Amino acid sequence: MNDTLIHNYLLSHIPERKPFFMELEAYAKEHEVPVMEIDSMHFMLQIMQIQQPKRILEIGTAIGYSALRMADVLPNVHIVTMERDETRYDRAWHNVRAFGVEDRVEVLLMDALEDSSIILEKENFDAIFIDAAKAQYAKFFDIYIEKLAPNGVIYSDNVLFKGLALHDSPRAQQKQRVSRKMREFNDWLLQNPNFTTTTIPLGDGLAISRRKGDV
Repeated sequence: MNDTLIHNYLLSHIPERKPFFMELEAYAKEHEVPVMEIDSMHFMLQIMQIQQPKRILEIGTAIGYSALRMADVLPNVHIVTMERDETRYDRAWHNVRAFGVEDRVEVLLMDALEDSSIILEKENFDAIFIDAAKAQYAKFFDIYIEKLAPNGVIYSDNVLFKGLALHDSPRAQQKQRVSRKMREFNDWLLQNPNFTTTTIPLGDGLAISRRKGDV
């Protein structure tokens, strides 16, 4: 069966987003800001609504699109999200205030690798969402797993990297380092003795990891 037909069919069954979010999507497209794909976003939100996390850590705010989508469907959640680019940080805060959730979404201007002590001093998180520099995913995972609460879940976006993470190819040579890093991260996740991971082939690939032994 044609994969494109299947994908288009599934997209057609995703409920339309609120006008506010569609405006953010249009802004992201116009300004070339990477935001999570609609289908993988919808799937992750469904899982989170089942999980019902009270605290979420997001690594990679961009303009706040994902954080606000999570805050929208989880009315009791508190989200801490970090962004190292000052322009995007400012835009994210603008969007958080415009959506009226500044009491539940905390945006930090920081580097996830260099300033991790800021987060490590905070309370644990029920969910961690990684959506930042692709070549650093394993480091993000390693640093922040100690802040994952029992029964917590780690969500990693972009793990298939437009298909370039699957294998070496002429197309992958153009982005060889990042595609290799993502492939290594996927292998590392699957071989990690402490976590069970499932990769969902929606959007740009979404990995869902849970610590073994958690019930």
